[in-house]
Amino acid sequence: MTIPASLARAARNAVETSPILQDPAALRAHARPQLRRYEVSVLAANGDIIDSRHIAPALPLFETAFSAFTRGSQIETEAGPIAVEDLLPGDRILTRTGITRTLMWKGSTQIVPGRPDAKGRYHPLVRIMADSFGMQLPMTDILAGPAARLLKTPGHLRELAGDAPLLTPVREFLDGNHVIETAPPTAVQLYHLCLERHSVIRVAGLEFETYHPGTNALRLVSPTMRDVFLKLFPHISAICDFGPQIHARAGDGQIDAISA
Repeated sequence: MTIPASLARAARNAVETSPILQDPAALRAHARPQLRRYEVSVLAANGDIIDSRHIAPALPLFETAFSAFTRGSQIETEAGPIAVEDLLPGDRILTRTGITRTLMWKGSTQIVPGRPDAKGRYHPLVRIMADSFGMQLPMTDILAGPAARLLKTPGHLRELAGDAPLLTPVREFLDGNHVIETAPPTAVQLYHLCLERHSVIRVAGLEFETYHPGTNALRLVSPTMRDVFLKLFPHISAICDFGPQIHARAGDGQIDAISA
């Protein structure tokens, strides 16, 4: 007797989707969160520089703290432009107001932009061509990480933002011509920076924000996950130590956090 194709298909679907019929070990492996290695360099209270490596979840909350600037990004300091990978905690970074602030923390991780993670998410980079936003803005091409934000309001958000400065994800400026996505198939080292307080710094003439988790980032996070997150920032003891946001911040097509 031949089993009808519809019944065979139904049986196969039941095996593939039913938790009871699946291998429990495979289910546990699937539910286990993907982990990522994060590298941290921080300025200690006594002036020493402490380097550490951490294994933590590959979740947006964590990845965003480490993935704004690509290797070779020229950060303006009081000593002139310095590649982000060569910066050390204690260096004095030039902010957009002309004030220099101390680099307290530098974080780094590796991603493969062209490869999806366990949840199928890609992490494309954004290439901003020289002169995309005007003469010498930027002065050279910039390859920005997925967490990078510019102090600039794109046309489609001006109605929401009005005249207020807005920290906007670089992906909101994609135009397929001067600002484009790129997803290399090989590993890319990414960085982010924390100063004494949330600031806007210059990279090849463009104004990017330093790291701040946002006013609402940890509201829905469990206490355990919050502790894991804060251990990546040895220079602070509580989320409030990041201080206020310097400007309003844009999310996916809308304003999602207002500066204090």
